[in-house]
Amino acid sequence: MSASSAALEAERPVTARRRSTPWWIYAVLVLFALFFLMPIYVALITSLKSVTEVTHTGIWEFPASPTFDNFSKAFSSLSRGFQNSFLLVLLGVPISSMLGSLNGYVLSKWKFKGSNLIFTLILFGMFIPYQSILIPLVQFMQSIPGLYSSVPGLILVHVIYGIPITTLIFRNYYVGVPNELVESGTVDGAGFFGIYRNIIFPLSVPAFVVVMIWQFTAIWNEFLFAVTLNSNPATQPVTVALAGLGSSQAGTDFGMQMAGSLLTALPPLVVYIFLGRYFIRGLLAGSVKG
Repeated sequence: MSASSAALEAERPVTARRRSTPWWIYAVLVLFALFFLMPIYVALITSLKSVTEVTHTGIWEFPASPTFDNFSKAFSSLSRGFQNSFLLVLLGVPISSMLGSLNGYVLSKWKFKGSNLIFTLILFGMFIPYQSILIPLVQFMQSIPGLYSSVPGLILVHVIYGIPITTLIFRNYYVGVPNELVESGTVDGAGFFGIYRNIIFPLSVPAFVVVMIWQFTAIWNEFLFAVTLNSNPATQPVTVALAGLGSSQAGTDFGMQMAGSLLTALPPLVVYIFLGRYFIRGLLAGSVKG
């Protein structure tokens, strides 16, 4: 291709270039999307069936008489778990985000001897499997009154385990903030927290969006800590309550279970639908150094 033809190709409108995309690419993407949505379809139609219809019809058949009773029964059984999960994310997400922001600010703009080693040690926490620390963690939680089998105890665990990833995201984001801004704040007499409050924090909105969406999803969907560090049904989050939903000596109510799973997945889905584009923008904002 000559230089002139390459220049003409570059000047072509984006819509014209899109029209030249082969049709089979869209066909493949549609097939992948349908394959990905199959479990959601099965869960949805099963949640609209009665117990009798679930046991006597195939999983692919649409219900003859759709009913929303499973959703009302599931929500009634999971209401306490929803309250606990919302309390976990409402407190755990902002606390872990603020700690990660302060850590990233210190490790990117206030270099000191051993800062790189501290950053490496913090990141090491991301690679420690949850299962390897369960026994000492349970013993530690039981040794402190009021932590084991409580919502504050779970909040503490999620905040601590969220610090590595939040620190990494904020530190990479703040590296792109010009050092001249920090220096100008120092010249104007601002201290450590003054620079953070007046300069760094207002520039941190994209990073906060990324971290808060990430932490919201991680805390809401977490099951291992929720089931091992909490033996009190009254304070268990919705993921633990969902595990025993619809099970009884008479059998398993699959319609109720599917309705409960859809209700449980709804909050993270809503968050990503309305904030997903900001999530991508925030990731890209911290991907290039200034």
